[in-house]
Amino acid sequence: MISYKIQPINPNAHFFEICLNIENPDSKGQVCYLPNWIPGSYMIRDFVKHIQWIKAESNGKEVAYKQLDKSSWQFAPCEGELKITYQVYAWDLSVRGAHLDQTHGFFNGTSVFLAVKGREQDKHQVETIRPVCDEFSKWKVATGLKPAKATNEFDFGFYEATNYDELIDCPIEMADFTLISFKACGIPHHMTLTGRFEKLDTERLKKDLTKICEHHLEFFGKPYPMQRYIFMTYVLGNGFGGLEHRNSTALHCSREDLPLTTDDPNKVKKNYQTFLDLCSHEYFHTWNVKQIKPSVFLPYDTQQESYTELLWAFEGITSYYDSLACVQAGTISTENYLTALAKTISSVRRSKGRLVQSITDSSFNAWTKYYKQDENAPNSVISYYTKGALIALCLDFLIKDTTSNNKSLKDVMRTLWREYGSIAKGVENDTIQNIVIDLCGQKYQDKVNQFFKRALYTTEDLPLEKVLDAVGLELKYAPRKSLSDRGGWVKEFTEKTAKISLGIEYKSAAIGIKVKNVYLDSAASKAGISAGDNLISLNGIKLDYSTFEKRLAERTIGETVELLAFRRDELHSFKLKLEASEADTAYISYKNKEPSEQLKNWLKIQE
Repeated sequence: MISYKIQPINPNAHFFEICLNIENPDSKGQVCYLPNWIPGSYMIRDFVKHIQWIKAESNGKEVAYKQLDKSSWQFAPCEGELKITYQVYAWDLSVRGAHLDQTHGFFNGTSVFLAVKGREQDKHQVETIRPVCDEFSKWKVATGLKPAKATNEFDFGFYEATNYDELIDCPIEMADFTLISFKACGIPHHMTLTGRFEKLDTERLKKDLTKICEHHLEFFGKPYPMQRYIFMTYVLGNGFGGLEHRNSTALHCSREDLPLTTDDPNKVKKNYQTFLDLCSHEYFHTWNVKQIKPSVFLPYDTQQESYTELLWAFEGITSYYDSLACVQAGTISTENYLTALAKTISSVRRSKGRLVQSITDSSFNAWTKYYKQDENAPNSVISYYTKGALIALCLDFLIKDTTSNNKSLKDVMRTLWREYGSIAKGVENDTIQNIVIDLCGQKYQDKVNQFFKRALYTTEDLPLEKVLDAVGLELKYAPRKSLSDRGGWVKEFTEKTAKISLGIEYKSAAIGIKVKNVYLDSAASKAGISAGDNLISLNGIKLDYSTFEKRLAERTIGETVELLAFRRDELHSFKLKLEASEADTAYISYKNKEPSEQLKNWLKIQE
């Protein structure tokens, strides 16, 4: 048995104290280590930097140790149980690390639990201890770990894991949280909400989550991968994100994302749709990446990078189904879904990286490129989330087309669950391709192979117009109307006059605007403007963020203007020839003014 005690010892200073007890430690000297990354977030994060100090003892006597590398230690041989005590600084307010203050304590096991080398398959137990002081008397515990001994669900006490992998895949939240409980397909589900919010419409949230969860459970079919599930949500003034786990997810959302009792019950506000999409996305991951995994993730090697070409499938297919599940489950409207789809298409279309990097290269190099993006990322990186979702869309309709609508991508996912995920068999680079060939038939082998080669290993654009045309939708591209315009569903597409664009993304500055990114071959790029430049005047007139677009609209395409900018503390002058904005914003409309029968079948639209 490997056992831990963890207690928030000083919420004001943000410290967890952990005591690790190891029965029968290695007689040659026990080695322990802390993970360097957390599954689901593909970047080396070096959680060890937050360990303040370590001490060890056995039978009341101090045990010496030496550090072997940045995240592992070897403790001297000892007789009897080895007790290791250490403190972790917890001030990472994200879904990936550990955070502790007077309002809550949250941690992923990868941030706080040392692994005992050679004993990772042993049973692990955690004792959660309430912080001292009456102000924490209402705190409860939420975790996917199973209560042990006499501990009741949501109480402080003992929790257990079958092995270390399960231990670090079940984050823990300690707080006086709001609890929402419901059942989906007979399985207990909970959502905890920590933070400050008012007028939460708990019944609407419960109803919508039930629909989404039951959609996914029925989508994959039995056996179900969990016996209970928890959405652990931290509510902020401004925040968004999620990280999947085997029977839970850690979420961040803004107060504006939550449904309120004052909202129109017949409408879904944009922020709430975004939150439902997030919940749907992370819940779908319960199967797709937590159970159905690339072979290199069986088991996870959390000490170093694990490279795979397959994130397009595990994140991209999940991104395809997150919003699609919401419309099929009836929690959002058809137009809401088509708007979300158009925005995804716009995102990919605007990325110059799509012409440089293949989706498999994006996946393989996620560790150094996707997760470590710099100012040139829009020109060099393509997202395996967004382009992966569009590949999944095209693949879904390729299967439908070749099987006379008798099969779809759903059948691929069910096969992956039944023949791979449910029996812990790893997925190889060609597994999905071979499943699709089996579904479509050998006579379509060349067509399927050509699709996968084009979609996964080249930078060619996908045939989205053709795919959407098959369900009675028209896809058109136009110049963006404003900086915030990302496209969407429209009743009827109308040609839009090209506007002037410098080819930059920017934000407000104390004076003028600050350049965030410069697109290759744009007017700004040709003039020599770079990311980080602070543009302060246009033709001698001071620039202002709120009026910059209006000022540009007053000029004419082909006109040459002078821009003054500070680069660091040096003033520069740029002569720039104004160009028309690119038609990179996607708009989707019905071809015949109304949803087609094919569209109704795809989205499960009820009459």
